[in-house]
Amino acid sequence: MSSQKPIAVGTNDSAQSQAAVLWAARRAHRANLPLVILHVVDDRWIAEPYPWFGTLQQAGEELLKTAAGRLEGSVPVTPATEMLTGSVGGSLAKYSKKTSMMVIGSGSGHLGGTLADRALQVATASKVPVAVIGTQDLEGRTGVVVGVDGSAESTQAVAFAAAEADRNGDELTVVYAVNVPDPVVDAGLTPGALADLIVDEERIVLSETVAGLKEDYPDLTVYQRLVSDKGPVDALVDAAAGARLLVVGSRGRGAFKRLLLGSTAHGVLKHLPCPTIITRTQAMKVTD
Repeated sequence: MSSQKPIAVGTNDSAQSQAAVLWAARRAHRANLPLVILHVVDDRWIAEPYPWFGTLQQAGEELLKTAAGRLEGSVPVTPATEMLTGSVGGSLAKYSKKTSMMVIGSGSGHLGGTLADRALQVATASKVPVAVIGTQDLEGRTGVVVGVDGSAESTQAVAFAAAEADRNGDELTVVYAVNVPDPVVDAGLTPGALADLIVDEERIVLSETVAGLKEDYPDLTVYQRLVSDKGPVDALVDAAAGARLLVVGSRGRGAFKRLLLGSTAHGVLKHLPCPTIITRTQAMKVTD
């Protein structure tokens, strides 16, 4: 196995996790990185000795064998498999320290959203970029979309997204959603010119965020999209409806430092439009 940190993918054999394993395998193959398929046996509610705990472990081993077997003949990689025990979200997040990227399935419906709580836990606590994969048909999708808001976290997300787009010959769309006063609702409360002033100032922020990309990636086509009639989540979900990949930072401007996952990233994951990568604030190496 390569000395480089692997891409790791968690599976529970759901349709979403099957899609995640295939996505992770293809990415590992392109990047010439090792692939590890993980399954977690949740033992938090098990007080030893329970005779059926061994049955859970055996079922987990069979699940891992099946997940690895599905890749035979479709992706030329030979994955390692590993079974973990503990809470699912906590175990995968802890394991992420050994990886270059964590990949998880989006999960099934949960409290009105489309992201299972365990997947959200991994995206929140992981130490590396986390890719969340749904069951959308990816055939014919093109382009990389990245959300920005002028924060250091979003600047890092842009760098990740630009490298991703350039490497795969995609176009990059940088989306910035801003809140401006409504000239009707706020009539009499703010000058009518204030909205235009805010948009002009935020357009400068957007331009500064992508400054330097042309120098680093001269062949990369970059579109700047300033959205003033939608919130960040709706703007990103709409922009990424036909995209190959969406990239967002783990936290945005104004987020409380105690919150490990910002409201925009949280909202996007609950309405997943396409494979989505949550970048982290610490230094990281972009994987192919």
